[in-house]
Amino acid sequence: MKQLIQNFKTGELYVDEVPSPGLFEGMVMVENSFSLISAGTEKGTVKVAQASLLGKAKQRPDLVAQVMQNLKKEGLAATITKVKTKLDSLKALGYSTTGIVVASMDRGGVFKPGDRVACAGQDYASHAEIVAVPENLVVKIPENVSLEEAAFTTLGAIALQGVRQADPKLGEKICVIGLGLLGQITSQILKANGCEVFGIDINDALVNLARTMSAHSALNRKDQNLLEACENFTNGHGFDSVIITAAASTNDPIELSAEILRKKGKVIIVGAVKMDIPRDPHFYRKELELKMSCSYGPGRYDVSYEEHGRDYPYAFVRWTEQRNMESFLMLLSNATIDIKPLITHIFDIAEAGKAYDLVLGKVQEHYIGILLRYHTDKIKNVTVQRANPAPVKSVNVGFIGAGSFAQSYLIPSVKSWGASLDGVVTENGMSSKNVFDKFNFNFCSSDVEEIFTKGNINTVFIATPHNLHAELVIKGLRANKNVYVEKPLAINESELNEIIQARSESKTLLMVGFNRRFAHVSKAIKEGFRNTGEPMVIHIRINAGFIPKEHWTQQAEIGAGRIIGEVCHFIDLMQFFSDSEPVKVFAESISSSNVKITPEDNVAVVVKFADGSLGNLTYHANGDKSVPKERIEVSCAGRIGIINDFRDGIFYGNGKSSKIKSTGKGHKEEVELFLHAIKNGEDSPITFRSVCLSTLTTFKILDSLRSGLPQNITIDV
Repeated sequence: MKQLIQNFKTGELYVDEVPSPGLFEGMVMVENSFSLISAGTEKGTVKVAQASLLGKAKQRPDLVAQVMQNLKKEGLAATITKVKTKLDSLKALGYSTTGIVVASMDRGGVFKPGDRVACAGQDYASHAEIVAVPENLVVKIPENVSLEEAAFTTLGAIALQGVRQADPKLGEKICVIGLGLLGQITSQILKANGCEVFGIDINDALVNLARTMSAHSALNRKDQNLLEACENFTNGHGFDSVIITAAASTNDPIELSAEILRKKGKVIIVGAVKMDIPRDPHFYRKELELKMSCSYGPGRYDVSYEEHGRDYPYAFVRWTEQRNMESFLMLLSNATIDIKPLITHIFDIAEAGKAYDLVLGKVQEHYIGILLRYHTDKIKNVTVQRANPAPVKSVNVGFIGAGSFAQSYLIPSVKSWGASLDGVVTENGMSSKNVFDKFNFNFCSSDVEEIFTKGNINTVFIATPHNLHAELVIKGLRANKNVYVEKPLAINESELNEIIQARSESKTLLMVGFNRRFAHVSKAIKEGFRNTGEPMVIHIRINAGFIPKEHWTQQAEIGAGRIIGEVCHFIDLMQFFSDSEPVKVFAESISSSNVKITPEDNVAVVVKFADGSLGNLTYHANGDKSVPKERIEVSCAGRIGIINDFRDGIFYGNGKSSKIKSTGKGHKEEVELFLHAIKNGEDSPITFRSVCLSTLTTFKILDSLRSGLPQNITIDV
């Protein structure tokens, strides 16, 4: 299918063929008919991408801070790799579309093939021939509303939410600053609500348009009589509310709002404006109220609402994102507002570049509402093939999932070892196309069956969200593929048992991404204890850093939490050092009434091993990020080995110490050993029993936290 893409590194805008998106539970797949270019938002996005590296840094200081923090933690080389991966990525544009449902897996069975719908959401409702959108961001279109009009639904919901924040009463006098597309819609809604509307903009064409169809009066910001006109319009009292829908890098909209408001009036911020709030003379003396309007409405930025489909109770949250979208469509259906005069241009998707020439000012022509049009008379591809595919080798690899971790560590390691990169599959067609181009895969797709059914792919790497690992591992084993899966292997005991059964019926290799045991410093420490014949005490302290509960890794049904998703790494490392199996575990977590804190992210775990060794893991998320993340101490037979955040190590024995250089956390070495084992018909670098025990131990840690009792660890593998 065709999709508009921007390369974030170069800023280049182009339309390309990419795989259609995948369809998953809670999603609706739609063939787009039209999509709206939100000129204000998208112009800013495009300009950031087209800026130089220094320009990007100036516009996104928050990302610069993240880079500096990562530099302290992981060093220069790893940070450069991560930054390059982030920069060398493709970005989807657009967030307001209309079209026809082709398939749906929404949980309520609301949407059927053939339904006309409007869709919302950045990275979902994109400028593409086919989109897959979460069910709470999709609404049906009334029969008497055209697809062209309905393409404005997302922007209409944003305007509605701004108006709702103002809570205007019949007859109130409201000023709208910024008369672009959003301001024009806002003014129409206010007018329909029985308010007297005054508009302000710096563009005469937009001012004149507002006078014609959306506001009772409007003036240019530069008009020397503006303040007098505002005073006369409000009979000297000032406006009841000012809604700012402008985008501005200066503080002028805020300062002007304060000046023209009445005492106890409201300023509602909808647009992206500078917000240096001057206390005097107006905000303080008039007791003005300042309110932010959050995009489409309640539900925005809430993962449980937008991605998991959990609606808010109607009686308690009357206007959600979806209900605002429905309300806007009813305004169109009842002819309460009129969008048609705002549509100034319609371009076919193949000519999207011309549309953005208008938005970026390369073509000097008046515009306001710009639509992209799609032709959906052909079956859209789910796979993109390279015209001249590279010949496959003895180890031929397919990737399922290819996020920043896979692109930074796994794919480069596979490529440098010399295996074939045959196919890559992600749920988002554009991301798979990006990886396809960047690493020269032979094909890309959004259909995982392309990997499992292709006979010459003999090795599958799985780097998806955690909840998909077990299902894909089982499919891979049953398809007689060698499987490398990023940790965790599974997120519950039922999944683990299914994997054990599938593995018993397969002769292929299974490897889990427990990389730290393969780091040079880990192997050197272990060598120092060779032939001691005594049990060890292993102490591991992880300063993991805070992750909010909304993050996907914290969601029980997706990431399964950090004990299952992260602690498994260190159980494996304990097994590596001790050469023994875990037999018992006990854990305690902190107790806190702070709802933002996840107690299970702050735990002390004691693991007993079959040979008498003892592992002590302290994993916490409440520490200072400036402190190194990982510290490991192993003591045995009068010797101590220490690993300092895998940057270096030191070994003490016989009254002497020796320093150990570190070359990373073992990602590259792990992948190479796995591929080497496949090529030479050897066993997996980590035994299947060992990875199952590490996985099971994390489940038993959670059982211990719930019960308050030690848990025995037994497994039949």
